[in-house]
Amino acid sequence: MGFFMRRSRALVGFGGLLTVLAVGTVSPRSNAAGKDQGVAPQPAAHARSTGLLPLLARREVPVFGSFIKPGSSPDVLPSEAACPPDMTEVEGEYCPFVEQRCLRWLDPATKLQCAEFDRAAMTAMGGKCGMKTEHKKFCIDRYEWPNKVGVLPRYMASWVEAKATCEGIGKRLCSDTEWTLACEGPEHQPYPYGEGFARDDAACNIDKPYIWPHPEKVYDARTSAAELARLDQREPSGSRASCVSPYGVHDMTGNVDEWVVNVSQSGQPHQSGLKGGYWGPVRTRCRPMTTGHEETFRYYQIGFRCCDGAHQVDVGQAPLASLP
Repeated sequence: MGFFMRRSRALVGFGGLLTVLAVGTVSPRSNAAGKDQGVAPQPAAHARSTGLLPLLARREVPVFGSFIKPGSSPDVLPSEAACPPDMTEVEGEYCPFVEQRCLRWLDPATKLQCAEFDRAAMTAMGGKCGMKTEHKKFCIDRYEWPNKVGVLPRYMASWVEAKATCEGIGKRLCSDTEWTLACEGPEHQPYPYGEGFARDDAACNIDKPYIWPHPEKVYDARTSAAELARLDQREPSGSRASCVSPYGVHDMTGNVDEWVVNVSQSGQPHQSGLKGGYWGPVRTRCRPMTTGHEETFRYYQIGFRCCDGAHQVDVGQAPLASLP
C-alpha cells in the first residue's frame, strides 16, 4: 500500500513539472509570435486564468463588432463605404481655375446664362487642370436639406442657421471647393447634368419665370407666409432624375441656392457664399459663387446641404445582432 502511495505522489509531481515546463515554453513562443504579428504580449496573470492562449491574428477592430445574427441583415452592412446612406462619397482633384469658354450666351447683355460651352477646348486638354490641384475626399448630402427625396428643400435659412443645423447632426457646412468638385465631376464640366457643356432648362429646376419680390412683405411676420407662397417655385428633391452630378449628387443647380463656406476666396468679403443658383433665370452652373450676402442674410430662395469627412467603415462598425 505504501509503495503505491509513493508511486502516485511521484507521478503527480512529475505531471506538475511537465505542466510548468509547457506553460513556460508556450507562453514565450506565443508572445514572440504576437510581436511578429503585431499583437501585444498577454500578461502572465491573464495566461494563468485562461489557460494556454491561442495565437491571435492581427486585428484592428473588436471581435464582437462583426457579429451578425444568422439569416438577417444588419442596419448598416459591413463594407468599405466611406459615407452613410443619405450621403454620397466624392473623391477627386479640385481645380482652382478652369477656363470655360462660352460659345453662345442666352443673355448677351449680362452674360450670365451660357447656352453652350466650348467642349472641344476642354476635350483637347483631356479634362486636365492647368494649375496644381487639391485632392479631396468627403461625403456630401445627396439632396438639399432636409436631404430627403420627394420633400421640398427648406428655404429662408441664413448661413449661420445652415452651419448650426449641419453641426447639430454631426456634419458640417460644405466648403465652396467641395461643392464645386461634387457638381463638376472629375472632368470639371460647367453643368452637372448630361454631357456637362450645354444648358438644359428641363434637366433641373431652372429658368422659371422671374417673379418680382416685395422684400418688406417677405420679412414682415404678418405678410411673410402669403408672399413666400407667391414667390415659391421649388420642386421636391429628386423630382428630376436627370438633375444629378457625375458623383451622384442631386439638384446641385437650381431649386434653391445653397450656402457654403467661402474657402476659395479666403472668406472675403464674407465667410458665406452661395452656390448653384435657384429656380429663376440666373447662372445656375457649377463654378460661380455669389459672395455679396453676409452670414445672417436670409431670403426666399436660399437653402443648403451638408458635408462630412469620409470615414472607413468595416465589419468592426457593424451593429451587434439583437437576440430574440
